[in-house]
Amino acid sequence: MATEIKAPTFPESVAEGSVAAWHKKAGDSVERDELIVEIETDKVVLEVLAPEAGTLTEVLAEEGDTVESEQVLGRIGEGKAQGGDKPKGEKADAKAEPKSDAKADKPAASGGKQHEVKAPTFPESIQEGTVASWNKRVGEAVKRDEVLAEIETDKVVLEVVAPADGSLAEIRAEEGSQVESEAVLAIFTEGAGGSADTAADEAPAASADDGASDEKVGDKILAPAARKMVAEHDLDVSAIQGTGKGGRILKEDVQKAVKEGTAKKAAKPAAGGAKAAAAASAVEGERTEKRVPMSRLRQTIAKRLVQAQQTAAMLTTYNEVDMSAVMALRAQYKDTFAKTHDVKLGFMGFFVKAASEALKRFPDVNASIDGTDIVYHGYQDIGVAVSTDRGLVVPVLRDTDSMKIADVEKGIVDFGKRAREGKLGIDEMQGGTFTITNGGTFGSLMSTPIINPPQTAILGMHKIQERPMAVNGKVEIRPMMYLAVSYDHRMIDGKDAVRFLVTIKELLEDPSRLLLDI
Repeated sequence: MATEIKAPTFPESVAEGSVAAWHKKAGDSVERDELIVEIETDKVVLEVLAPEAGTLTEVLAEEGDTVESEQVLGRIGEGKAQGGDKPKGEKADAKAEPKSDAKADKPAASGGKQHEVKAPTFPESIQEGTVASWNKRVGEAVKRDEVLAEIETDKVVLEVVAPADGSLAEIRAEEGSQVESEAVLAIFTEGAGGSADTAADEAPAASADDGASDEKVGDKILAPAARKMVAEHDLDVSAIQGTGKGGRILKEDVQKAVKEGTAKKAAKPAAGGAKAAAAASAVEGERTEKRVPMSRLRQTIAKRLVQAQQTAAMLTTYNEVDMSAVMALRAQYKDTFAKTHDVKLGFMGFFVKAASEALKRFPDVNASIDGTDIVYHGYQDIGVAVSTDRGLVVPVLRDTDSMKIADVEKGIVDFGKRAREGKLGIDEMQGGTFTITNGGTFGSLMSTPIINPPQTAILGMHKIQERPMAVNGKVEIRPMMYLAVSYDHRMIDGKDAVRFLVTIKELLEDPSRLLLDI
């Protein structure tokens, strides 16, 4: 008799949910209380366990379908899909058994235990990721904790490492495919000997896999992620030095070549004759287009920016600050500061400390909006926008009020380095109460920054430019910077936003105020 699999009883505030993922497919055997399907509501993800052991005979609600409380999702029949009494097709299965057994015995003969390589457990705010690259190919020997693959989510790049010494026996999620939390990405076989035997005995299969992963161009072997970057930047492969095993070109090698500009293709000299001239003119007159999928991070940035503009009553107020005092302090103490703290004295340390002090004086600017509630934060966690090749990320400095300028500078340098390497953690980019973005590093003279929800304000820094200013009735050339504060008018009144910005201006124009707390 079939047993019904029902959706959980939803709380009163939840009207419906959607089928997020089936962990079993029709025909799979299941054990009692084994996770079989996940239902995603607007608040939580609910797990549905198998009510009985048996075989999943029918799926009535596919992934993505909307379901109501206690709706029937599928049915479980008696018996198991594999082993024991076999259903129809027993003879065909029996015929195939010797072959599959022989294949399965190979890893065992070489002492190789098999593991499932799974995607990391994603945080609640991340639903799925994309397989960005495989750093190893099937049959290639790897060491324990060596990076096998990279999963790109809408916030960070997560690394998947080898569970032991051994090799990849099978890749189940190719580059570019979408994967969910803890999805099986590959099968891994322990033992270097096992991997060597498998590669030797299955040469045709291995070569087929190589075609799907690595690619040979001339005498160079390119990893998949490297191949993609080479195509995007139209690079000369022969000019790139590979640092991988056997001279294999890795993604990092291509990134280095792009940064240094050492692998640009040289313009081909035109050959003589009318044919060559016609071909050259055709190339020159070509109107090329290239279509590439938007990265998951870029999609999220786009969605959040549009969301911020649609939901917040956003206004921006501007002011300008004379940077003479801060620049004089930097010039006087930069060498001593670098020797003492092993980090350069930049401008961000002053801005973070000035913003921290101003946030204490104007708690509305340090608050956030949660539905119809206002959340006042008794601490200052300031996010610092960092630009990377993949897009903008905003890691957060915690408790900036108690940090020294040296701590701020070290934290920002560390964030910048790890952001460009894709090594930032999810927790490091969540929970900020205020954000600072510096467009001046790219030459921006003035801009309107967009609020980072659920925060209510953001400070924009810009380029320092010498301008003639009236000082005590005289015209003097001063290093000036325009400042911009965008704020949510639902929460912050115009006068408070202006006073907040003026406070930052005063603290920066007289840095001794930061030390004296005045």
